Amino acid sequence: MSRKPEVPPGSACPCGSGLDYDACCGRWHGGPEHLQAPTAEALMRSRYSAFVRGLGAYLQDTWHPDRRPAAVPEFEPGLRWLGLEVKRHVVTGEDRAEVEFVARSKFGGRAHRLHETSRFVREAGQWFYVDGDVHSGG
Repeated sequence: MSRKPEVPPGSACPCGSGLDYDACCGRWHGGPEHLQAPTAEALMRSRYSAFVRGLGAYLQDTWHPDRRPAAVPEFEPGLRWLGLEVKRHVVTGEDRAEVEFVARSKFGGRAHRLHETSRFVREAGQWFYVDGDVHSGG
């Protein structure tokens, strides 16, 4: 189980929602309800915030069990996440959805851009990240 990180009260959520962290992604990052993000978009935003906060266990917990990596993702020292833009959230079935996003980062003095359409599935009321297609050109 992930442990909610210590974040100063009133800190902006890294996902760019405009809410403070505790009222946004922070509520999904700890406690027994941490897998209960209500939509695929909310889960995607919370996963981005988990990358920013270095919450590998949360990322692993929210990966679909059939696609989950064996080890917690490692975080590159010096990688800085700069922002998230959610381009669209599409419900593709009763328990399926896609979220297209652009995540910006900086590493080794170079800017990077990840443009992906991620697929999510809801099982027993919980949303999980399944996989995604990276758009060429970043």
